[in-house]
Amino acid sequence: MHLGLHLPHVDLDGSGLSLGRLTRAAAAARAAGFGSVSANDHLVFARPWLDGLVALTAVAEVSGDLELVTSVALPTIRHPAVLARTLAGLDVLSGGRVVAGLGAGSSPTDYAEVGIAFDERWRRLDDAVVLLRHLLRGGPSPESGHYPGPAVPLDPRPARDGGVPLWLGSWGSPAGLHRVSRLGDGWLASAYNTDPQAFAAARERLPGGLPAAVVSMWTWVTEDAEEERRMVEEVLAPALRRDPGELHGRVCVGPAQQCAELLAAYAEAGAERVHVWPLTDEERQVELIAGLAPGTTP
Repeated sequence: MHLGLHLPHVDLDGSGLSLGRLTRAAAAARAAGFGSVSANDHLVFARPWLDGLVALTAVAEVSGDLELVTSVALPTIRHPAVLARTLAGLDVLSGGRVVAGLGAGSSPTDYAEVGIAFDERWRRLDDAVVLLRHLLRGGPSPESGHYPGPAVPLDPRPARDGGVPLWLGSWGSPAGLHRVSRLGDGWLASAYNTDPQAFAAARERLPGGLPAAVVSMWTWVTEDAEEERRMVEEVLAPALRRDPGELHGRVCVGPAQQCAELLAAYAEAGAERVHVWPLTDEERQVELIAGLAPGTTP
């Protein structure tokens, strides 16, 4: 299983945000044999949130040959032509290591921030992905919709052969999976909005050979039951505005054996990749999680 690391660009526990914290986390993932680092997208969040594309750019050098993944970026908020230029630039500077995870997002506040109606998000996402595919992978130019084709081609072009892959995020709804099948090079599922059984059922609805990953796998490996409770109930649940009961057992917060069994269940369900997201102390958590996933070694 390919392990990815969500970068610490969200301050969940008051530890602060810094370049050093980002680069140390990326270096730890590289040393532990991870395959990628990733960052998510919000304009507004319950905790301090460093722009995800800025975070990926900051670790482009120290991350070596790891892929740089947006998990996910919001073209409906950023505008796909602007996002395409940013992704292509990062791909050039990183030597062709960018994977563009794309989605509509689930926060009405983000849409209000840029004056876009939240109920337009799905139609806008469809149009945005078509334009991004044209710009980043050479697909047909869009003829109409919210984002018509550009007047001039993207320059510079992405460095990766064939252009930047476009993976689409979906919680697993029929409409979302249909969008992934039509427009995506891969599927990104949200760990705290699914489970291995639901993931496996959704996976069967996708075309054979289309890769699938689980992202936002919040992680805190600990053998201390009270620490496990505190991390879920006092750190994670308030930040996500979720009932703690929805999170217990769905994320890698708890004993190492419990996390290993969850990762193994996802591998059995057809997940080629899992992106873990330590709640804090990234270097230590990377060390603890390395080797727990099937096919990896400490």
